Amino acid sequence: MKIEVQNKKGLTTVLSVTVDKKTIQEQLDKKLSKLQSEVNLKGFRPGKVPPSVIKSQFGKAIYGEVIDKILQETSNKAIAEKKIKAAGQPKIDLKTFGEGKDLNYTLSIDSLPELNLASFEKYKATEYLVKIESKLVDQKINEISKNNKTFSDKNNKSTIGDLVIFDYNATVSSKKFEGSEGKNTRLVIGEDLFLKGFDAKLIGVKKNDIKTIEVKLPENYPNKDLANKIANFECTITNVQVANETKIDDTFAKSMGAKDLNDLRSLVEKQLSGQYKQSLDSIIKKEILDQIDKLHKTELPKNLVEQEIHMMTHHLKKEDVEKNKAKNLKIAESRIKLGLILNEYGEKNTLKVSEDEVKAEIQKQIKGMPGQEKMVIEHYQKNPSAAQSLKGALYEEKILTLFKSKINLSTKNISIKEAEKIITEFNKLAPGLPKHEHDHDHDKETSNKTVAKKEKKANKTLSKDKEKIKKVSKK
Repeated sequence: MKIEVQNKKGLTTVLSVTVDKKTIQEQLDKKLSKLQSEVNLKGFRPGKVPPSVIKSQFGKAIYGEVIDKILQETSNKAIAEKKIKAAGQPKIDLKTFGEGKDLNYTLSIDSLPELNLASFEKYKATEYLVKIESKLVDQKINEISKNNKTFSDKNNKSTIGDLVIFDYNATVSSKKFEGSEGKNTRLVIGEDLFLKGFDAKLIGVKKNDIKTIEVKLPENYPNKDLANKIANFECTITNVQVANETKIDDTFAKSMGAKDLNDLRSLVEKQLSGQYKQSLDSIIKKEILDQIDKLHKTELPKNLVEQEIHMMTHHLKKEDVEKNKAKNLKIAESRIKLGLILNEYGEKNTLKVSEDEVKAEIQKQIKGMPGQEKMVIEHYQKNPSAAQSLKGALYEEKILTLFKSKINLSTKNISIKEAEKIITEFNKLAPGLPKHEHDHDHDKETSNKTVAKKEKKANKTLSKDKEKIKKVSKK
């Protein structure tokens, strides 16, 4: 095999590879010999079919299969020999081929750039710690208590705040309709959660009363023919209950799943803090990604940028793609650049994401969606790429955690009011930023690419020029 560098421009290298006809013939003979022991043809005993007969019937297919194998093997060998770190899949272009001829083809390879990573000392960021005031914790616990009221039976007429339980039959113009019957319906008078103004008409009812309530069905009623129509609900009151006074104490806290009231306060404080932390962490991430972008200048592999643009725009109309061509190119370049640099930091610091970590994260998602466990499991079973994307997100998270532990990270204690101001300003700025600075979904995609490069060395990938192979087999 002969390998020559035919052209090298930027990150693109074109190799010329020649495989002599003798080597090809040896591979053909081996294949024919193997087939001789496997092929059954009418008129010949098993294993006794002459090679010439096999060749006359299957020659084109055999030649195509042998050339396909040689292309894969020699391409990988050529990339390894020239020590090229391929970015994505190389392209093969067959030049000369055919039985009794040398095989010559070119191999066009986009390589990964050499990256000189900036030291962690050059990065600065601020981590905000939100102080949750006791007053806010109290307000939240009061809300929890209001949303978890208990009720006891009452013998007198219903008033605002009472729970009324009833069965109903409804009609429009004396005709029943879909959803016109209800059993054990529960309404708290004053919450107005059924039909507008409906529960107010339940004031003054008591157990075993029968009351007809006239109400207009809403404009957005599912059955458009009934929208804005007057409906008559004949309600049979099965019970009226009064709200019990909720005492916020250890007993209440235990009913909410906490050990005691102090534990409930702690849990609520963590929940409130976590809500702000998620948004504030996005700001730290933006700071770090901005600095990564500014501190690194590098040429990007054309094929990766093209693939990214295709992934971003393949579902769009042609005119929309053309209209935003420059913008999409900028976004794609930014994503690829960040993906390569983040991955390089990960590799230099031997960061990895195990399958167990991915499984643990999926289990965490399952636990966080009670009642929808089956849907989450099926999502990952039916979409293998979803697990790979999740792995990419976890890998990126590890890299960003590494940054926080290594860079000059200052901490600042802020109030909720200050946190809300910072988050609001960030969100106002976000729409005008390059997408990598704000869109977490794209970061998952970028990380997915970097993990793929990390785990499957690019110089072992090879695109088969299927159309060319078909032509070879037809010669």
